[in-house]
Amino acid sequence: MSTTTVETSVNKQDSVTTAPRRKVRGRGENSRATSLVSHGILIVASLIALFPVAWLLFLSLGPDKDDYLHPGGIWGKMSLDNYTFVLQETKFFDWLGSTLIVTLGTTLIGVVIAATTGYAVSRMRFPGYKKFMWVLLVTQMFPVAVLMVPMYQILSGLQLIDNYLGLILVYCSTTVPYCAWLMKGYFDTIPFEIDEAGRVDGLSPFGTFGRLILPLAKPGLAVAAFYSFLTAFGEVAFASTFMLSDTKYTFAVGLQTFVSEHDAQRNLMAATAVLIAIPVSAFFYFVQKNLVTGLTAGGTKG
Repeated sequence: MSTTTVETSVNKQDSVTTAPRRKVRGRGENSRATSLVSHGILIVASLIALFPVAWLLFLSLGPDKDDYLHPGGIWGKMSLDNYTFVLQETKFFDWLGSTLIVTLGTTLIGVVIAATTGYAVSRMRFPGYKKFMWVLLVTQMFPVAVLMVPMYQILSGLQLIDNYLGLILVYCSTTVPYCAWLMKGYFDTIPFEIDEAGRVDGLSPFGTFGRLILPLAKPGLAVAAFYSFLTAFGEVAFASTFMLSDTKYTFAVGLQTFVSEHDAQRNLMAATAVLIAIPVSAFFYFVQKNLVTGLTAGGTKG
């Protein structure tokens, strides 16, 4: 009786040890089907995002202004004539120079002002510091149409109409409030003990800010710079109103020269738009490493 019991237990133990073990997925691991579905969705989303860019590039290769009405006919007559005309017969390089001056000037001045403002509100407790940030936020509530006339009068009094500096200051009035809020939120995530350590080492407030805080705030600075760059690069209303010389047009205004009351040279517009995308893509490449970190870190602490 005992022998039978021992053999039975041994057989059960062998069956347990020889049974295949089911793989248990760890936390965060997805099944193969889920992974395939998610990758498929991402591929479709990427194609949807790339389609307008590819379509614009395709239309830019059509030599006639009405080719967009019959895109199938572009295949047999693709050429780079549109790009040649834009680069040689228009003021493209004047627009490029104006755009770089305005966008880089807005980015540099705007980021400096926003960073110092955000740091002051984050670290210093002066009378009305909370209301000051709300005042900056209120300035963003006014539409462009309301601000156009008073800004024109101010710039005219300062003799800054048709002047790069005037347009840069106008753009800074738009970008600085948002970037100041962004930088304030990012500086709040940096421990205050770093400031105290700088003071112990004998650094002034500006030395602490420049040598200790700014290197840690590179992601936030990258986001502020990218926002300022895009705002100045793509704005049309202020640029078309305050810049009178066609040689001082930015790209956004220069594109409008291809459209008249009775005609629209859409093939040239498409080619110019492709060329315009090059500096934006280059700027994005330089700051993209810090963009994700900067966009998320500022919202972790109020």
